[in-house]
Order: sequence, then C-alpha cells, then structure tokens
Amino acid sequence: MIKVEGLTKRYARHVAVDNISFEVGRGQIVGFLGPNGAGKTTTMRVLTCFLPPSSGTARVGDFDVLEQPMEVKKRIGYLPETPPLYPEMEVREYLDFVGRLKGLRGEQLAKRVDEVAERCSVADVKSKLIGKLSKGYRQRVGLAQAIIHNPDVLILDEPTSGLDPQQIIETRDLIKGLAGSHTIILSTHILPEVEQICERVIIIAKGKLVATDTVANLTSRLRGAETVSLEVTARNGADLSSSEVQEKLERVSGVSRVSSKSARDGALAFMIESQQGQHVRPELARAVIEAGWNLNELHAVGLSLEEIFLELTGAPNRDVTAPHATTVS
Repeated sequence: MIKVEGLTKRYARHVAVDNISFEVGRGQIVGFLGPNGAGKTTTMRVLTCFLPPSSGTARVGDFDVLEQPMEVKKRIGYLPETPPLYPEMEVREYLDFVGRLKGLRGEQLAKRVDEVAERCSVADVKSKLIGKLSKGYRQRVGLAQAIIHNPDVLILDEPTSGLDPQQIIETRDLIKGLAGSHTIILSTHILPEVEQICERVIIIAKGKLVATDTVANLTSRLRGAETVSLEVTARNGADLSSSEVQEKLERVSGVSRVSSKSARDGALAFMIESQQGQHVRPELARAVIEAGWNLNELHAVGLSLEEIFLELTGAPNRDVTAPHATTVS
C-alpha cells in the first residue's frame, strides 16, 4: 500500500531524511519511531504531499506523491500533532466542511458525518463549538476528519499527545479498531503504545533508517542470545533449595548465566541467559523434569521496545516517553 524508495529531503545544507526505503502492507498498523529531529514528521509530510521529496520516490497505492499528489490525497487521512480544527465551528459543521473538501456530497456526506462521529465517540457533542471541547474530544474530532472520506491510508502524528490516561486508552482502542480497513502509520514517543497497537515498527535516527521489523524479530536480532524466565517447585511438599536448582540449571548445555529471582508461594524463580545463538528452553525443561521437580513456568523474555529504541538510535532517555517498560514474550 505504501512504498518508499531512496527518499531524501534536503533543506539547504541540512539533510532531514537521508535515502530511506520501506514498505507498509495493506491493513497493517506500523509504528514510526525516532528521536526528536530524526525526520519522522518530514517523512510524513512527504507522504501526505505537503512537501516534495528532494530525491527518491514515495507511492501510496499506485500513485506517486510527486507526480500524482491529488490522487494520493484522496487516499490518505492525516492527523498532525496539532489537529487542524476551527474553534468557532460546531463539530457537525466542521465535519461537514471537511467532507465537502474531500468531495462528499448530499446523503453520502450526511451519512459519513454521522458514521465517523459515532465511531470516534463525538456524536454527543456534534452541536457544540470545537473551541469549548476538552483536548480529548478535540483529538477525536481530529481523527474523525482524517477518516471522513474513508481513506485507504491513515497517517497519525502523536495522536495521544497531551491526553489523560483514560483518553489515551480510548484513542488507542479507536486506532486498533481501524486496523484492517485502513493502513495506518503511527508516529509516537510513547513506546508502550506502539507495543500495544502496532504490528511492525520503522525506526529512523538522524534521517537514516535503522530498523524495520516486528518487535519480536528486533529483539532476537539485537540480543543474539536467549533470555528465559523459569519457575519450579518441589513435588509432594519436599524441601528444595535455590542453590541446588541453580547448580542444576548452570550445568545445562548452552547456558551462560543463571540468576535467582524473588520466590513466591514456595516457588523458586530464575532468569537464565544462553550463549550466543543457543536456544536452551528444551534442555532446561528436560533438566527440571529429570530432577523430579514441577516446572511451573518457562518462557522467553525479550527486550522492551524502549531498550530496542535506545540500542538502535543511541537516543538519551529524555527523548523517549515510556511510562513503563513492557516485556515482549
């Protein structure tokens, strides 16, 4: 649905986007990540035909953003970080206005206004002035205008910026509900948001593409070794020492390090790291069973998206808003 090849954007001597290439399939939600000044907004402005590329190509469907911008705009809905709203307009009036700009008329227009107002949860404020709405409602009105013409592609720049926790949850649910019928590129600094919503991530830094993959695949590529969480208990209420289990696990082939975690309800928990290129879960399970212990838990532990982001971009923590680290299993 979106194909970018060798895209470059220069401003005088400054290169904002430097020869990046990526593809986004139909119906996917893709997180577009990078530190401040990485070139995310510039790339999105090129895709939405607000800016021409200096070189390279970008296509939406079968249409080139430079050669066929009007065809591209028909197929794109765009929500910039600050929604393009008119505070003196009522919500219904504004959506009607945007719909007309997008080529809708008559019954089709009235139907779409009602549909997007309902879908974006602004139906109850259609008769209110936009300037009187809370930021959460204004953000939803902004999303409603982006989808009113039912575009194939949605490009969302920081769609939950400045919202309270409840509004963030509601907006995330709304975006997830748009997947499948729309291809979505989502730019955000809230990394747990990307983990919860997006199927893939595209990461850029200093205008250059540094990664495009699923979070799970990026974890595997960066770590190169397996980290496993394991929990055991003794059978029939027998005593079991942490040192005994740890010693047994350390003897498993391919294990490089075993560390004990906090025990719970009589269980013993461990974090185990493998040697490079080794997958040790089958051997760990076999060792526990052969020792006559109960295997309560055994699963791989991935890097969080925050760790992946910092590893790939070298960005300082202040560039990333991450309320909590999320484990990728």
